[in-house]
Amino acid sequence: MSALTRNEAQTRAALLDVHHYDVALDLTGGDDTFDSTTVIRFSALATGDTFVELKPDELHSVSLDGTPLDPAALDDNRLPLPGLTEGSHELRVQARMRYSRTGEGLHRFTDPADGETYVYTQMFMDDVQRVFAAFDQPDLKAVFAFTVTAPAHWTVLANGITERTGDRDTDGAGIWRSAPTPVISTYLAAVAAGPWHSVRTEHAGLPFGIHCRQSLAPHLDADADEILRVTTDCYDRYHEKFTEPYPFDSYDQAFVPEFNAGAMENPGLVTFRDEFVFRSAVTDTERMRRAMVIAHEMAHMWFGDLVTLRWWDDIWLNESFAEYMGYQTAAEATRFTDTWTEFGVTRKAWGYDADQRPSTHPVAPDPDGVPDTASALLNFDGISYAKGASALRQLVAWLGEKDFLAGINTHFARHRFANASLADFVDSLASGTDRDVHAWADIWLRTTGTDTLTPEIQEGPGGWSLAVRRDGSRPHRIAVATYDHTPGEDRALELRDRLDLDVPTDEIISGAGRRPALVLLNDGDLTYAKVRLDEESLETALRRISGVPEPLTRAILWNSLRDMVRDGELAPAAYLETVHTHLSEETDLAIVQGVLGFARGQLADQFVAAGERAGALRLITSTCRDIIRRTEDGHAPGLRLAAVRVFIDSATQPDTLAAWLADGTVAGGPELDPELRWRILGRLAVLGAIGEAEISQALADDPSATGEEGAARCRAALPDAEAKAAAWARLFEDDTLSNYLFTATAQGFWQPEQADLVREYVTRYYADAVALGARRGPAIGEAAGRWAFPVHAVDEDNLRAGRACLENPDIIPLLRRKLTDQLDDLARAHRVRNP
Repeated sequence: MSALTRNEAQTRAALLDVHHYDVALDLTGGDDTFDSTTVIRFSALATGDTFVELKPDELHSVSLDGTPLDPAALDDNRLPLPGLTEGSHELRVQARMRYSRTGEGLHRFTDPADGETYVYTQMFMDDVQRVFAAFDQPDLKAVFAFTVTAPAHWTVLANGITERTGDRDTDGAGIWRSAPTPVISTYLAAVAAGPWHSVRTEHAGLPFGIHCRQSLAPHLDADADEILRVTTDCYDRYHEKFTEPYPFDSYDQAFVPEFNAGAMENPGLVTFRDEFVFRSAVTDTERMRRAMVIAHEMAHMWFGDLVTLRWWDDIWLNESFAEYMGYQTAAEATRFTDTWTEFGVTRKAWGYDADQRPSTHPVAPDPDGVPDTASALLNFDGISYAKGASALRQLVAWLGEKDFLAGINTHFARHRFANASLADFVDSLASGTDRDVHAWADIWLRTTGTDTLTPEIQEGPGGWSLAVRRDGSRPHRIAVATYDHTPGEDRALELRDRLDLDVPTDEIISGAGRRPALVLLNDGDLTYAKVRLDEESLETALRRISGVPEPLTRAILWNSLRDMVRDGELAPAAYLETVHTHLSEETDLAIVQGVLGFARGQLADQFVAAGERAGALRLITSTCRDIIRRTEDGHAPGLRLAAVRVFIDSATQPDTLAAWLADGTVAGGPELDPELRWRILGRLAVLGAIGEAEISQALADDPSATGEEGAARCRAALPDAEAKAAAWARLFEDDTLSNYLFTATAQGFWQPEQADLVREYVTRYYADAVALGARRGPAIGEAAGRWAFPVHAVDEDNLRAGRACLENPDIIPLLRRKLTDQLDDLARAHRVRNP
């Protein structure tokens, strides 16, 4: 499919003014294809040539102003419209389109639990043309109205309120019509259809609804009050922040199957991955993350939907703003008041990691750096989300929230129902302040990499002094916190002082008496920079991190230790000893989950040498046992669940897991729900303690979509040459595997315990992944790079094979980016293993 270039988009935007789309979809034609009829009303502002995008299975007919055009003129995904005359036009396109199994376009899913089928659109970037004909670029906004013919028992959702207007005489299929939208971009148009289970309410005079597949109905009902409360509380909070009212006629949230992203901000019809409908026990951090995603997507209704980027170089204007607002508004409006701790210990690390790879880019890249839609797709990463949100948090600290919100509201007023750029955004922010926002934006948003802040402490007679060394170029407004040992306590620390500081500065902070035991830069986590500790502060952190009183401060310290491991400045063994010593005393759930996730993931599977891995896993399981023992009284079920999960994933012997499986419960709780049962089965499969018979029986007991994914993961994880060969064939030869089943199979395939068994596949991976990406496209290509990459093979042979693969000009861009990042992480792990 040809990628639209920025130059082509600018030329077409100068020629066309698009007014209205009438889209008719017939979803009753079978499992593979659907009929799509599009009527586009637009004006040509001058005489000229252009094209409309469409990727049909079969193009039936095209007419322009009633005159037939030759369907054979379709070239790849472009239908030429030559010789347009100035004035109004109507384009009519009739086509048969193919359903997706990869989460792109119109995705079709049949629920194995009950045989019911659901479809939903994901039009993002340039996938609208997989569903209907469109002038597919964000700055050609138009009104959208849908007519959808669907099976009689289905409900149809869309951007606007939908109504069943009649039934087809021949078979009783329902005919649904959506209310026309305000002008929106093509990538934001949305339809979701199926026998949805729905919970509806009204708030502030607006209809709200949440929807899921029928097999998840009991689980949605159990959480409906919480989801709707979070939704309406965030809605009210945004109306306190923003002067522009919510611009659409309804607010539906559909939890849809096999969704590639976390959620999508379709105006009036937000789609979420339906893992957010919890069918098993979850921690409160996971509930907080769901609340944050709800707040994130709602922020897009203003920043992204009401005011939309002009071209994809400004994707950060959407995602950084929504990321910041999601965390901040969830903290202000919901019971989840500690969102920034989770951001600091987990989400921010995503940004730091991305920013240290060769693929790094500015938060706001130069327009020439995003020449087409294929390159734009590469920038949906930790920089556009986590780093961008961190930059905005620093901007608020520097500018002040009042002036920040005033600038935002100016931006909405100036560009409502239109498009805007970084320059427009900065001009709006600058309109209400004397500060030089343009200079701030240049240094923060147009540059790459992380600054590093290091305390330099001098002790002298009667006192001590602190200077801050900055390795980097950005200005930072930070807080500096100093801590002393609490008398009579083994680990506790108490705050001595906290002060604000602008970096760079010539100011020297000084104090009388002995220096503090711990000096921490960026307390409060208001800036984006790697934080280093002086020698004494590092020793204090390693010995007393659990005694620091504030969770966010502990999160900053854990993140600093994590960075030091990745940079080869702290031995993985020292980090693991700190985990073992302190995590059993940690009370903050987000910290426990984040630290255990890093220890069990990157640390145990990549940074620890192969010969030391078993010892690392034993230390992790010992830590988990300590947490499980500490929570036997039931006072902290989230901590207990987090520890149980990681214990399962880290077990080196099957006995305990097999006993839990046989008993149907962890000793002392929790009882095994589907997630824990499949987690145990997955680990037992890795250890060779179960086989196909046990997997088949488990799937018969849980014949759900999650069960199918669990079985696929288990089968790929079996330590058997025949099982590995079958899994490899499913991944790289069977092009019918859905996006989720592909991911599950890939997650099971590579296991460090089975390095010898899968050695032959390491070098095979590169050629097979390149061919797969070329055949199946970006979504599966990205999954192949993310989940099917041999991350365990931290050796020169794998690095050499991967680097040779990058010389192949035929790699699709999204797979190339993933391989570049994976190989850089692999090289980093190799350096840590071989200092």
